Amino acid sequence: MRLWLVRHARVVLAPGLCYGASDVPADAEHTQQSAAALMEVLPQGALLRVSALVRAQQLADALTQVRSDFGVPQRDARLNEMDFGRWELQRWDAIPRSAFDGWMADFAHHRVGGGEGTQQVIDRVASALDDARRSGASDGVWVCHAGVIRAAQYLLRHGHRTIAQASEWPEDAPEPGGYLQLKL
Repeated sequence: MRLWLVRHARVVLAPGLCYGASDVPADAEHTQQSAAALMEVLPQGALLRVSALVRAQQLADALTQVRSDFGVPQRDARLNEMDFGRWELQRWDAIPRSAFDGWMADFAHHRVGGGEGTQQVIDRVASALDDARRSGASDGVWVCHAGVIRAAQYLLRHGHRTIAQASEWPEDAPEPGGYLQLKL
């Protein structure tokens, strides 16, 4: 199975803000531009799943408006971005270094900002990947977020579901409106 991991379009927030699980909208024009570019590369008839967050749903809806072969996108909260708790909608550069140090010291289980731990995100994405494998589809498209894309890369690269340290976490993710293709 080929899995196309599509990142939502740019959000309508000032740069430099942490907005993980915050349900903020994407820029409408960038969403339409992204959908137009993606319609040329995404496979016909792929199973379309989408995060429950509005910025991802906007892009999934735009895709289904130009590509009827996708059908109705299936919402899946397992594809939501990491919940950063108290860090949500705070400037990244305003978060104390000691808070980041705590996360790096226990990268798997530290509840970032009191929200989720990295392992929780990996577990959610692993469950969604298991369902994708069982679907029998030859192609799947997930409209989701950078953290979900990194978790999927981690799972497929390492072949195990437990992360030990931050250095194992993939650094790369597509820009907003971009995609990455993986083989399951």
